Order: sequence, then C-alpha cells, then structure tokens
Amino acid sequence: MLSTGLPHGAVPRLERPGPLRDRVYEALLELITTRALRPGQHLVESELAGHLGVSRQPVREALQRLNTEGWVDLRPAQGAFVHEPTEEEADQLLTVRTLLEAEAARLAAAHAGGAGVTALEELCAEGERAVAADDVDAAVTLNARFHAKVMELAGNAVLAELAAQVDRRVRWYYTPIARQRGRESWTEHRAMIAAIRDRDEQRATRLMREHTEHTRRSYHARGTS
Repeated sequence: MLSTGLPHGAVPRLERPGPLRDRVYEALLELITTRALRPGQHLVESELAGHLGVSRQPVREALQRLNTEGWVDLRPAQGAFVHEPTEEEADQLLTVRTLLEAEAARLAAAHAGGAGVTALEELCAEGERAVAADDVDAAVTLNARFHAKVMELAGNAVLAELAAQVDRRVRWYYTPIARQRGRESWTEHRAMIAAIRDRDEQRATRLMREHTEHTRRSYHARGTS
C-alpha cells in the first residue's frame, strides 16, 4: 500500500504520447472527487508519479493547477494535501446547486418529451438497483447522470455550462452521504420524473428544491447520524 492510500493497480498507467499534464490532472481530480484520495491526505509527488507511470514534472504541474482550483492545498515545507472542505464551503456550493437544479427541473417539465422521460426512468431504475446492491460508487455515478439528464432536458446551454462547473464538487460532497441518502434519494427522483412527465413546472421546481435541500442537510448532519 502506498502512503497515498491507493492500492497497487487501482489506477491504470497513462498511455503515451499525449498531453500528460492535462491527463494527470484529470486522473488526480477523478481520484479526489471519488474520494479514492481522501480530504486531508498527503500527496507525495514521487509516489503519484510512479503509480501513474509518469515523471514527477506533470504531477507537480497538475498539483499546482489543483491547488489553484481549490482541490489541493500546497503547504510550505510540508507538501501537497487533498483539500478538506469546510462546512461553509459545502453550504455555499450546495445552495448554488439548488438554484441551478430547481430551474433545470422547471425547464425540463416545460420541454421534455416522452424519450427524455423514459431516459430518466431508466436511470432511476439503475440507481435503485445500485442502492439495493449497496454499490455506492455506482449509485453516486448514476445520481450524477440523472441530474445531468435533467439538465440536458432543460435545453438551456448556459445553465448546463454553469452546472458542469459545480458537478464534480457536488459529487465530492455527495459521495460520503450516498449510502445515508440511499433509497430515499431515488424515491425523490421518481417523484420528480412524474412532475416532469406531467409538465407540472411548479411541482418539478418544488420537488427538486426539496431534494437538493435534503442532500445539503444530510451532508451537514453526516457526523452526527
């Protein structure tokens, strides 16, 4: 086991040639957002480089970019550490998410056709199966896909672009409470699908706002539940 906490073979080596700096950045960001690299964890350049099969230079450049974006903290004389989000940071992010998602639900109810509703139902069924199997990773991925589909059905490119900017951080905050939210989250998704199918914009907006608020409260209560 490496001191970075990743088991041997967990991350595939990056293929050459290619823009290694960007690909190392994407690989590390994925490990952070899925919490394979946990908040507060020390990131050792040489070990990450060996794990990814690259030199230390693209790792160093990727860590600097991740530091700029708030995913990593670079501490003088100590090195790099995965950022530990504060309660205030989480609250601000999840509040913004509620605003974006509620508007997306309203627009989806106004514009979604039968094919879009069917796609949501299929994603919901997959999510329910993941919860039943206690497959947290799959549940997190499917939750993100469900919300992305609602955003797609909204048909507003600017709204989708803004949502994409916060999507990975939402996954980061959702992962530790995915099991806690469990089936309740997908029951709420079912209700939203019904509102979208019925073209009830007000109900879809209200249900999405309540749904994202439940997630926000669950995140803040995670240490006491």
